Amino acid sequence: MASLGAAKFLLCFSIICLINFLPLCQGKEKWKNSNEYKYRFIRKASSFESPPSVSTSNTNNGYDYIIVGGGTAGCPLAATLSKKFNVLLLERGGVPFTNPNVSFLDNFHITLADTSPTSASQFFMSTDGVFNARARVLGGGSSINAGFYTRASSRFIEKMGWDAKLVNESYPWIEKQIVHRPTFSHWQRALRDGLLDAGVSPFNGFTYEHKYGTKVGGTIFDRFGRRHTAAELLSSGNPNKLTVLIYATVQNIVFDTTGKRPRAIGVNFKDENGKMHKAILGNDMRSDVIVTSGAIGTPQMLLLSGIGPRQELEKLKISVVLDNRFVGKGMADNPMNTIFVPLKKPVKQSLIETVGITDKGVYIEASCGFGQTNESIHCHHGLLSAEIGQLSTIPPKQRTTEAVKAFAKNKRDIPIEAFKGGFILSKVANPWSTGELRLINTNVEDNPSVSFNYFSHPYDLNRCVEGIRLASKVVQSKHFTNLTLCDRQTTEQFLNNTVKANVNLIPKHVNDTESLEQFCRDTVITIWHYHGGCHVGKVIDSDHKVLGVNRLRVVDGSTFTESPGTNPQATVMMMGRYMGVKMLRERLGKFAGV
Repeated sequence: MASLGAAKFLLCFSIICLINFLPLCQGKEKWKNSNEYKYRFIRKASSFESPPSVSTSNTNNGYDYIIVGGGTAGCPLAATLSKKFNVLLLERGGVPFTNPNVSFLDNFHITLADTSPTSASQFFMSTDGVFNARARVLGGGSSINAGFYTRASSRFIEKMGWDAKLVNESYPWIEKQIVHRPTFSHWQRALRDGLLDAGVSPFNGFTYEHKYGTKVGGTIFDRFGRRHTAAELLSSGNPNKLTVLIYATVQNIVFDTTGKRPRAIGVNFKDENGKMHKAILGNDMRSDVIVTSGAIGTPQMLLLSGIGPRQELEKLKISVVLDNRFVGKGMADNPMNTIFVPLKKPVKQSLIETVGITDKGVYIEASCGFGQTNESIHCHHGLLSAEIGQLSTIPPKQRTTEAVKAFAKNKRDIPIEAFKGGFILSKVANPWSTGELRLINTNVEDNPSVSFNYFSHPYDLNRCVEGIRLASKVVQSKHFTNLTLCDRQTTEQFLNNTVKANVNLIPKHVNDTESLEQFCRDTVITIWHYHGGCHVGKVIDSDHKVLGVNRLRVVDGSTFTESPGTNPQATVMMMGRYMGVKMLRERLGKFAGV
């Protein structure tokens, strides 16, 4: 998932763009000194030594499990499996531990804004014209997100076919290690009170549970504003059986296709110096390659490895291992729209702490303020935010890709005064609109083509309208007018200000805010809760094994048909722990010890 000189501000769920590949902004690798004992199993990919034999038919020197992607699911999965088995975890990015851009709440926007090729956040834009980001760092999305922690609904757990007892054992395993109670700022109190006045009741207090009404959830930021990511869960693993390689970019999965069914035997990966390596599984047929690269990276990896629609693979000269037309299909992203709330006084930075879970199929959240610590890593890059309106000088209909690039290239310092404000966020739950992911080329480091088709289904658009109406009531409540010290504005005034500030490549209708449907279409952005591409029953079975292939599994959000809860990270981390325990118990029975 960078500094702007003197500018300090919150990039609340922003739209990022640019394009300057400037100096490395990942920070110095001093993490090894302070964490050498705790994370002594983490090292650079170039340190890898290939086994003496890399035969496709026989090796006794391989790993029990090779996990592709050290993200939100991959880290707890690796830690759990390493209790009994030799595990290799491969992560294409670096470590988050002492990168201040990743580690501190005040620097939330900086990593997202860094578009350099080594950033912890990799920028991409869907074909819909909406800017987006995917993680490129150990810990995955938990290293670059807004930190909100809340569990999935019981309905979601049942839909996934998961064992509720094991689920309720797996969530606390995460929570005891990295989850905290938020500080609950004035902005969040105003949201709580505004939601309750608008009828989003009851108030359920502080809880991790998914309950209709208004609640305060958990956060992975501690009271000092320091982020605790899924990468920290690796410390629960067995250091004698766990190897984590960073800057290890997996190119493809290796298969033995001499039998009746293809079987995964290992992976090819490139280290930070560009040298190729091959990691191999051991002989035990219960060993697996497990792909945990996220909703973008996992279908991309399967396609690059020859699993997907035959015609698409052959077009790119990829050898077909298994023809499966469903890989990359059913992609969805929860559309989000915001209302900008101006302030006449500074406000302390606040990310997501409170949420309104409505019976209208929308979630309402809020964040505000700006920040940047003295420790942040400074590098020049381009940043464009949907909420703060740097592009107001470019008429909406003229915001072409070229115009946006030119603006970003010429931009330098931005006055802090431009960023006084906060945002009410309305997100459509469980979108019915879906799209697809396709390869553009065979370079794993390039983004694939992704379409989400926001609001293509009328039910999603209807719910967005309901969400904007509710968010408008909250913004116009006495709780926000008292906090902002601004005169009460009409809904049309709020919406027009938001349209002018929004940044995406969707044509705008600045004066047409009487149509809330048009407002939704014009101002849609992402909250990074995209999912799908490897659905159960189409690409994998209920045990997360890839259909038609032996020794290959998928464990991440690409398997979801909807995003769990109001924010998915809790359930994705739980899923990693859950599947690890389940696999240990299936393989070892009463000797699993978990």
